[in-house]
Amino acid sequence: MQMDQKKGPPLDESVDADLLVLGGGPGGYTAAFRAADLGMSVTLVEDRPALGGVCLNVGCIPSKALLHAAGALEETRGLHELGIEFGEPRIRLDKLRQWKEALVAKLNGGLAGLARRRNVRVVHGVGQFTGPHTLAVAGGPAVRFKQAVIAVGSHPVRLADLPEDPRVMDSSGALALKEVPRRLLVVGGGIIGMELATVYAALGARVTVVELTEGLLPGCDRDLVKPLEQRVASRYEAILTGTRVVSASAQEDGVHVVFDRPQGAGPQVYDAVLVAAGRRPNGARIGADRAGVHVDERGFIPVDQRQRTNVAHIFAIGDVVGEPMLAHKAAYEGKVAAEVAAGRMAGNDAKVIPAVAYTDPEVAWVGLTETVARRDGVAFESASFPWAASGRALSLGRGEGLTKILVDPQTGALLGVGMVGPQAGDLIAEAALAIEMGAEPGDIALTIHPHPSLSETLAFAAEAYEGTLTELFLSGKKS
Repeated sequence: MQMDQKKGPPLDESVDADLLVLGGGPGGYTAAFRAADLGMSVTLVEDRPALGGVCLNVGCIPSKALLHAAGALEETRGLHELGIEFGEPRIRLDKLRQWKEALVAKLNGGLAGLARRRNVRVVHGVGQFTGPHTLAVAGGPAVRFKQAVIAVGSHPVRLADLPEDPRVMDSSGALALKEVPRRLLVVGGGIIGMELATVYAALGARVTVVELTEGLLPGCDRDLVKPLEQRVASRYEAILTGTRVVSASAQEDGVHVVFDRPQGAGPQVYDAVLVAAGRRPNGARIGADRAGVHVDERGFIPVDQRQRTNVAHIFAIGDVVGEPMLAHKAAYEGKVAAEVAAGRMAGNDAKVIPAVAYTDPEVAWVGLTETVARRDGVAFESASFPWAASGRALSLGRGEGLTKILVDPQTGALLGVGMVGPQAGDLIAEAALAIEMGAEPGDIALTIHPHPSLSETLAFAAEAYEGTLTELFLSGKKS
């Protein structure tokens, strides 16, 4: 279910709004809905036929739906070790695709209904600023606004070395799930690449991942990535780190790819290539200069703590204002922008933003990482708890996990937490709250966690730091 554009004004008519929101992704619709709740008249312009942006339509939600299916397949295949055996599953791609699309459509309809109930006018079409208080919409009305929120997101990086060919796809194309290639090359070992590699490997593709840096999930602590690297090494055809694609050509029998691998791997032929080499902001695509809004050379729009651009009545949020490019960051910033626009005292004062790779196993972190601390010379102390000593993890057959905490040696405050293992993406929320509240490891250690659970691994890591852990024997206890 989608907003019906026919119910809007005639195409030659203009629309007046207290607040224009350009972009209907998680940040944009959050800003629009919050502003409407605060009494503002809101017009939301979205170039897609439905709200939700990249995240809902061709990103976070469909990828997690397919990751759920992939996880079920992998779990079922692993049950033979428990004495439970199934035959090889029959994968009906058409039905899997329909289920994924039905889920997206349901959420699209929910957003459309929320917009209607809040009297948010939704206009579908490509929007371009024509002045500091005006926006033109292709095929739609002109919009006059008192204030505006730019929430136009980002787009996938296209590599010049790869040919223009239907078999070379970006993340959106991969999520369309048209077929499962026999051999798939994933270019980019970051979060997006590794999540989609997880899906296609579970569906039966022979997956190779090529990553320019020396390890998967660049920027994440190596001890957290290690269990993931070990698991995929036994499941994927190849993991090529520290490697660049030198050339690629589309031929009748597949895409021929040459690497600069030091070991001298020869040309390889793949049935499909997935490019997941990052994203670039859309700041340069909206005519921002005609509104007087500054866009830097990379396409980002600088903002202050209240999400204001250099033009006081125009705000910007989400991917277009900088890293990390995450939906939950955009939604938080959307509320800040809406509340400031409505005259409330609000500001972006988030201490931390959690990040999650929904791979198998999941990898999640929040706050200071050991990698950044060592790079920047930040003093820290750390403690960890291996999931091999967790009864719950072992009952799931997943003892490879780890929970790690970083602590300020001067104040005793929790600085960062990292986790790897099943459900790490859900478990990291407690750590984010603890850091926001200024908690110390002792606060977590003294909070009774359910047993047996994966959540108690955070408490055990805190107890390891405090020297009160009984689940393991650690020398040099503090107390």
